[in-house]
Parts: sequence; C-alpha cells; structure tokens
Amino acid sequence: MRPPPRRSHRVVRPLWFLLGAVALLLGAIGVVLPLLPTTPFIILAAFAFGKSSPRLETWLVNSETFGPMIADWRAHGAIAPKYKRIALGMMAAAFILSVLMGLAAHILLIQAVCLSGAATFILTRPNGPE
Repeated sequence: MRPPPRRSHRVVRPLWFLLGAVALLLGAIGVVLPLLPTTPFIILAAFAFGKSSPRLETWLVNSETFGPMIADWRAHGAIAPKYKRIALGMMAAAFILSVLMGLAAHILLIQAVCLSGAATFILTRPNGPE
C-alpha cells in the first residue's frame, strides 16, 4: 500500500508547473526572437512538466517543433550541433547587444558569467543527430 502523498508535494508541484510554463514561454519567444536560446528552455520545460503535468509533458514531447530536441536530450543527453550553433550564436548576440547598449560593467560581468556557464554546459553535451 502506498503512503499518502506528502503535504510538501502539493506545494512543490505548482512550483514545477510554474517553472515549466516560464521556461516554455522563454523557449517559444526564443523561436522568434534570436537573442534567446530555445533548446535549454524547452529541455527545462519538459523536465518541469514531467514533475508537474504529464499532459503538458506529453504535448511538448509530441510537438513537431520541440519534440525532436527533447527526444535527442532524453535518448542521448545530447544536443544536435544545429541547436548548439543557434544557442551559442544567440548568446553571443545578446552579450554584444548588451555591450552596445552600454549596460553597466557589473551587469555585463554577471551576464558574461551566466552565459559562459550556459555555453560550457551546451558545449560539453554530446552531439545529437543533425
């Protein structure tokens, strides 16, 4: 017999859902706005929906647009080179735009550290199918 669900699960599940919704929104914006990388946000959304909403996870995994990148990630822990190039290019463009906009040095430093961490993560993943 299964123990009754813990009370904290009722609190955590909506937080996972919120994280998934925000990540999906950012990933969708990244499709049309080339300054945001799409792939990491979609992978995060699938993970978060897997913890909160099986229906939305299934919808996302079966999506023609986002499904292949999620499948590559789940099957191989991989990101296709095409998506790596797009993500890295958009991160570079976002940083260059920030410099051109004259953002404060401390903001640029924070952005550089965050983008470098994201780029390192992306570059250290195996290549998925093209």
